Amino acid sequence: MSAQSVTTRITRTAAGVFAPGHLGELTQIVPFDMIDAVLTEAVPATQRRVRLLPARVTMYFLLAMSLFPERGYRGVWSALTAGLDRPGPATPTASALRQARSRIGPAPLAALFRLLSGPLAWPRTPGTCWRGLRLVAIDGTGIAVPDSDANRAWTDKTTASHPAAGYPLLRLVTLVECGTRALIAAVFGTPAEGELAYAAKLGTRLRPGMMLLADRNFDAATFLTHVAATGADLLIRLKANRRPPLLGHHPDGSITSLIGGTQVRIIEARITVTGADGSRRSEHYRLVTTLLDPERYPATDLLELYHQRWEIETAYLALKHTLTRGRVLRSHTPAGAEQELWALLATYQILRIAMTDATGSRPDIDPDRAGFSVALHAARDQVITARSVIAGTRIDLVGTIGAHVLAGLLPARRARTCPRTVKRPLSRYAYKKPGQPRACLTITIDVTVTDAATSPLTRPTPP
Repeated sequence: MSAQSVTTRITRTAAGVFAPGHLGELTQIVPFDMIDAVLTEAVPATQRRVRLLPARVTMYFLLAMSLFPERGYRGVWSALTAGLDRPGPATPTASALRQARSRIGPAPLAALFRLLSGPLAWPRTPGTCWRGLRLVAIDGTGIAVPDSDANRAWTDKTTASHPAAGYPLLRLVTLVECGTRALIAAVFGTPAEGELAYAAKLGTRLRPGMMLLADRNFDAATFLTHVAATGADLLIRLKANRRPPLLGHHPDGSITSLIGGTQVRIIEARITVTGADGSRRSEHYRLVTTLLDPERYPATDLLELYHQRWEIETAYLALKHTLTRGRVLRSHTPAGAEQELWALLATYQILRIAMTDATGSRPDIDPDRAGFSVALHAARDQVITARSVIAGTRIDLVGTIGAHVLAGLLPARRARTCPRTVKRPLSRYAYKKPGQPRACLTITIDVTVTDAATSPLTRPTPP
């Protein structure tokens, strides 16, 4: 007769009907008392009473929805309860879960995101600061929501060209820490308001000692003036139709000018990108900055620094494609979509906190070497097994998720280019722009600073 062995495991979670309210090891970043605090502030007491689906459990359920976008309501619930001691809580119906979502609304999810948002890296963290300035970037993107009557009315979906095509879009604008790709702040709403209107709402999160990077869509005198008033510095690409006055000329080819009453420095250059296959393309760049000293901040260094703006595009790739797997949000009502998007942003930030804690344990590692997919899959596994929900007596900042991140570090960043192609049909943009490579290529970049004083886009010195 062969011997049999039985392995037992003790799961430490909340008791009773609160047991499904967890996020695996990530619960240590969003503990029970944090969730209870935002609920106390944002949800009326009559809606916080203990039910078969308590408000705290519903909050964790909403966060878990972002970790398991491919699952329905009952599938997400099964992930939260799979690792609990048997017999576990009864599985609620999808209707009961929808009603639980409706009871708490979007406010506590927005409050939770505000608690979690902000810079994550220390000033000495590799890749975070440039000459004492913390690098941050601002940009906007579209978030697709279901094509319901309520959502269509809310987002004012255009019917000019293809009235039955595509999904309604929310406009999301974020402020991102370039070094860690963490969210410092976020705002979203109908596309009727442009990116600049939303960006103005994020200005309160800028601080002296920050360096804001942005593309041409943020070239507006009011926005530049607003950023300068916060004490933060900026490096923004100018539009081709701006003709700044020449107020001073520097040996590195940059000029001093004035935009919206703010003294700035303008740099022009020809950027040539050569691919490993011999392909070549060139583009003319004009950058504006509030760093006026050309000796301390040479034009060539600032042109190289501007490439860090692409870190926000990488953040959006992780948020919209790795985390949600390119799926449209689930909610068919504006309140539900707002709640779901705040939960998605909070979940993204929670994962970035776990990744930064892991790389922070190794001061020689740049945070951009942490793999978002690695952290996501490890976090999903920890939810299903309900491991490390409550921290032990010994605090481990790395944890199981961090250990996976450190074991699967990405290689150091390479200089390469990838084609930007449209994946959704009936877009107003070309499916593939002419001259773009068919696949990712290793590249070399040649930067030639041109004399901005002699540029046809520069106005003569005013009398």
